[in-house]
Amino acid sequence: MMRRLVLAAALLAGGCTMGPNYRPPQLAASATGGFVGATEATAPVPDTWWTLYDDPALDRLVEAAFSANTDLRAAEANLDSARAALAGTRAARLPTTTESAGTSYGRTSTQTQIAGALGREAKTDWTEAFGGDLAYEVDLFGRIRRSVEAARADADAAAAERDAVRVLVASETIRAYVSACAAAYQIDVAKHSAELALEQKTIIERSFAAGGTARFDVVRTTTLLAQARATIPTLEGERRAALFALAAMLGRTPDGVPHEAEVCRRPPELRQALPVGDGAALLRRRPDVRLAERRLAAASARIGVAEAELLPRISLLGSVSTAAPAGVSLGTRASTSFGIGPFVSWSFPNLGAARARIAAARAEDRAAVARFDGAVVTALKEVEQALARYAAALDRARELDAAEASARQAFDLARGRRDAGAASQLDLLLSEQTLIEAQAAVAQARAQRTDLLVTVFKALGGGWQRSG
Repeated sequence: MMRRLVLAAALLAGGCTMGPNYRPPQLAASATGGFVGATEATAPVPDTWWTLYDDPALDRLVEAAFSANTDLRAAEANLDSARAALAGTRAARLPTTTESAGTSYGRTSTQTQIAGALGREAKTDWTEAFGGDLAYEVDLFGRIRRSVEAARADADAAAAERDAVRVLVASETIRAYVSACAAAYQIDVAKHSAELALEQKTIIERSFAAGGTARFDVVRTTTLLAQARATIPTLEGERRAALFALAAMLGRTPDGVPHEAEVCRRPPELRQALPVGDGAALLRRRPDVRLAERRLAAASARIGVAEAELLPRISLLGSVSTAAPAGVSLGTRASTSFGIGPFVSWSFPNLGAARARIAAARAEDRAAVARFDGAVVTALKEVEQALARYAAALDRARELDAAEASARQAFDLARGRRDAGAASQLDLLLSEQTLIEAQAAVAQARAQRTDLLVTVFKALGGGWQRSG
C-alpha cells in the first residue's frame, strides 16, 4: 500500500516545481536611453570615477575608507551572514544522518518472552545498543529548490546592499574632502578681501589724519574690514566639520584627520568633460536597483515555497540498529534490525492558514514589483535632478566669474580716478565693497559646484565595482 501511495504521488507531481518561474522585469525604452540633462559627454562612467579629479591624495583617501569604514565593515558582515544562510539552505538537498549509541540496565521484552517460554526468570542485565538512520527528501514539488532560489536572491540582495554602502562611502568621503578644500579656498579668499579692506582703511586713516578725508569715510572702511573678517570664523568651522566628517568616513576618531586634507587649499576640478553614460548603463550600475530586483526574485521564489507546503513530503529512509548484553561483541550475540524504503509525511495543513500564507507571498511579490519600478524611477529622477542642478551651478559660476572681473576692473578704475581727484572716496568704497562681495560669491559658487558634482556621481551609482 505504501509503495503504491509513493508511486502515485511521484506520478502526480511529475517532478514539477511549485510557484512561478522568475523572469527579470522588462524596462521601458524611455528608461534606457540618454538623459534629458546630459549636455556634456555621454561616455561611460568609470568605475573609479574619483580618479577623474587627478588627485592622488583623494585616491588614497577613498581606498583607505574602503578598508576601514565602519558601515562598510558591517555590510560585509551582513553579506557573510546571508551567504552562510544560503549554504545552510543548500544543505537541505543532501541526505541527513543520525547516529545513536547507549547502554541501559534492565530486561527487554524479548528476554522476558524467551525466559517465559523456558520456564525461567528473565535475567536483568546491562545492554549496549547502537543505531543509525539516513533520510533523503525527494524534492518532487520543488520546495527545496524554491528555498534555495530565495536564499540565493537574498544573498545577492545583501551583496547589492554592500555595494550601495560602498557608493555612499566613496561619495561621502570625496564630499568631505572637497568640502574641506573648498572651505579652505573660501577662507583664503576672505583673508585676501580682508587684506584689501585693511589696506584701504590704512590709506583712509592717513588721509583723515592729514585732513583730506571725512571721519565718515574712516567709519565706513572700518565697517567693511569687520564684515570681511566676520566671514572667516564661520568658514573655519565648516572646514573643521568637513575634516571631522572625513576622519569618521575613514573609521578614525576626530584626532585622526588625514594630513593631505589638512593642507588642501583648493577643491579638485575635473580634467575632462563630465561622463554620464545612459539610462541602461545606470540601471545596471545602481546597487539600489539591483537590490530591488533581487528582492523581487526572492519574493517570487517564496510563492513556490508557500505552495509546496500544501503538498506531502516524500523521503527515502534507511535505518539499522543492533543491541547486545554488556561485555558481548555486537557482532556475535547482537539483536540486529534494519530497514529501507520510502516515507511520506503530510500534515494535511489548515487550508485557510495555508492559503493565507500563499496570498501573503503573492502580495509581497506585487509589492516587490512596485518597489522595483519605484527604484528605477528614483534612479532616473536623481540623476536628472543632479544634472540639472549641476548645469545651473556651472552657468551661475560663469556669470559670477564675469561679475568678479567687472568688479575688479571697476575698483581699479575708481582707485585711479580717486587718486586723480576725479572720484570721491565714497565711490572707491562702494567699488571695493562690490569687489569683496563678488570674490566671496565666486568662492562660494565654486564650493557649491564641487559639491553638486559629487552628487552627480553619487546618483550615477559608480564606485562599488572594485569590491571583491
